[in-house]
Amino acid sequence: MEYLRAFLCGGLLCAVGQVLIDRTRLSPARILTGYVVAGVVLSALGIYGRIAEWGGMGAAVPLTGFGHALAKGVRKAVEESGWLGVLTGGLTAAAGGITAAAVCGVLAALLFRPGTKR
Repeated sequence: MEYLRAFLCGGLLCAVGQVLIDRTRLSPARILTGYVVAGVVLSALGIYGRIAEWGGMGAAVPLTGFGHALAKGVRKAVEESGWLGVLTGGLTAAAGGITAAAVCGVLAALLFRPGTKR
């Protein structure tokens, strides 16, 4: 059942993004940024935590999950360090995911000869 909930949650988030791409003039970059901001706002309102509990990794993998992780990190760092946590909390919370993305990008570039298509 956990896999089904993750599939439904992640699929719904991706379907909303696809509808935005198909039906609006928003660029993909604006949609992706909107997803991160939506994750932060929904987390601040206490809504995304419940979505993440229900949807598991289906809520954590899309960019809304990245925004949620940033918001949780900032909240925790502010509780521990005061206002300095506003600047450090998001990066600390998301450092593992950012590092994994950078390492995978470098490995892909080394293995697959990136370049422009002719």
